[in-house]
Amino acid sequence: MLFLFGAVVFPHSLASAQSLWADSQNNYSMSLFADRKAHNIGDILTVIISESSSTSATKSMSNGKTANNSLNAGAGIFSFLAQASAGQSDSFKADGSAKDTNTVNGKITVTVVDVQPNGNMVVEGTQSIWQNKDEHKITLRGTVRQDDVAYDNTVPSYLVADATLKFDGKGPLNAKQRQGILSQIFNVLF
Repeated sequence: MLFLFGAVVFPHSLASAQSLWADSQNNYSMSLFADRKAHNIGDILTVIISESSSTSATKSMSNGKTANNSLNAGAGIFSFLAQASAGQSDSFKADGSAKDTNTVNGKITVTVVDVQPNGNMVVEGTQSIWQNKDEHKITLRGTVRQDDVAYDNTVPSYLVADATLKFDGKGPLNAKQRQGILSQIFNVLF
């Protein structure tokens, strides 16, 4: 009877304690007061893109050449040679200028794909935006220092090392922005 009383009153003899907070992949448990910034493979962060570039080039070339040749009439046995003269003039001039200004602003959320031995994170991400059957695609890859990630888990694009930022598009509107195949062939040939 005592055995039955013990089984009813104390159904579990041992209680186990478990943490309320999940441990990370490498058994690194995060403190309740720690920043929730990206630091492991698979974490995400937002890159704030604010880039601008401007280039300008002007070229001018000029080349000129003039030549005069004359041949006197022949004497003696060369009397059959008549007096002759020849002249030549050649000139070339070319002017050209180019100016290019680009400004890009936006945000893209990327994933940490590798953590280097020094703690730097290799990030990569793609964002596709569809509008009226046109796709606008942003792709970013680069390296971010953990110290450069702000409290809100963002990093400005100018702090992304070895950054490759690609903007691409396809669709009816983007197709109209390109020259036709015949125009491209003529541009190559002429």
